[in-house]
Amino acid sequence: MSFIRKFKKDKKVYLAEVENRRVRGKVVQHFIRYVGKEADGRTILSTSMSDVEVEEVKLYGPLLVLHYLAEEIGLREHLGAYANEIMSMVYAHCLDYQSVNHMEGWFKRTDLNMMLDLERLTESRLLSGMDFLEQADSDQLQREIFQSVKEKYSLRNAGVIYDVTNTYLYGKKCSLGKLGHDKEGVQGRPLIQIGLGVTQDEGIPVFHKTFNGNIADARTLQDLITTFRRYDLKTGTLIYDRGITSGRNVADIKALKWETICGVPLIEPMQRFWRPVIQKAPRLSLADRVQLNKTTFYVTMRSYALNRVKGNLYLCFNPRKQVDLRDSRREEIVQARERLREGNTIKAGLEEYFDKHGNVILKVLDQVEEFDGYSCIFSTRPMAKAELVRLYFDKDLVEKAFRSLKGVVKLQPIRHWLSQRVIAHVFICYLAYLLLSLLKFRLKSLGISPEDALDELKTMYKVYLQDAKRVFKISRVVTLTKRQETILKTINRKLLTLEN
Repeated sequence: MSFIRKFKKDKKVYLAEVENRRVRGKVVQHFIRYVGKEADGRTILSTSMSDVEVEEVKLYGPLLVLHYLAEEIGLREHLGAYANEIMSMVYAHCLDYQSVNHMEGWFKRTDLNMMLDLERLTESRLLSGMDFLEQADSDQLQREIFQSVKEKYSLRNAGVIYDVTNTYLYGKKCSLGKLGHDKEGVQGRPLIQIGLGVTQDEGIPVFHKTFNGNIADARTLQDLITTFRRYDLKTGTLIYDRGITSGRNVADIKALKWETICGVPLIEPMQRFWRPVIQKAPRLSLADRVQLNKTTFYVTMRSYALNRVKGNLYLCFNPRKQVDLRDSRREEIVQARERLREGNTIKAGLEEYFDKHGNVILKVLDQVEEFDGYSCIFSTRPMAKAELVRLYFDKDLVEKAFRSLKGVVKLQPIRHWLSQRVIAHVFICYLAYLLLSLLKFRLKSLGISPEDALDELKTMYKVYLQDAKRVFKISRVVTLTKRQETILKTINRKLLTLEN
């Protein structure tokens, strides 16, 4: 059988097809033909293209970028024995993941076997990788990964935004799945809760944790605070929504020497606190006006202590939101009144606005409308109204992260029923979002989303060529478009040399 041999001559590397032959009892190499040479790390064939056949075409461009970002933060080293299998699933979640039992077929259509030095991928190995990931110390692993990210990207310790979402499971066998308040408004689905913290400035994930579906949002943060100090974030500000706020959380965060900016529900005690302020200041003061993007707020500040932690309360009034809420509610009430007069049923929850004769109880309507358009924020960190509004209301980084987790990286629906694999599935989605957020950080100057960039690179295939005798094989990347070249160059110029 013939094979390719390299030999040097005058500081150049040549390639030739040879075969071993036995001559007078000795094995000697017999020269068959000259194949080509190597120059600048690339193979140059001497044969004409008419003698070359296309053997395989592999997905390459998006994986080149994702793998570069993963290697840059040492993800393979962090993930241990099943790193290649786990990283395959992470990359698939960034692109077109379907399920574990479809991964083997997807893997064959990609160039991952070369990138990961992984000959083949099996469902058994993938599931073993998920089990390995769940059995690892999740807190320790996330801290190590974030430390690598922090060092590589020189992240500041400005603050962390925290929020909670839930997602649903297929089937009812998983012990984590519980009935709870589905944030998508669908009843009867078993849920899990996911807490997620991202950096305030960059939106890069810091930590996450999976909880039972019926655990309260505020409890999720209590659980994470105990491990928070180990993330080497020094000091900063933790920002979270009103559903997560509790006196205990505020006190515990203060004990870590961190500051809090959190929403506060406008329940009756808080309404009593603010009612005299609203009644004394019916006019909107120009001095209280704060503009955020296309939204206008009027902000009033008062000193306040929450669970003995001193800070300030900010009452933020959005006039446009007030008008929209009232108009929507009154439209429903008018329609309900007509239905009652016709003897029909009305939408649940609207009964409180009517007396037994079907007339609107204006006193009830006034009470409900009193705080329309108002929201309340507590901060332990003294700051100007404009800065407070920007930090709290412009905190959609974590909300975008959840949208990305659920949509782009295919967090839901979760088809696993073993609790450890559900946890591992969420972790893999978390890692996929981490890579997407790093890609977004790299592409900031281009103003292109990571999803659009990966989509643009999908036509960047690697083509494997073989000579007509099926002896010599080389690979070539299809010609880059100008936009693809710009994306690779913006991430790192090294990618332009890696692409062949």
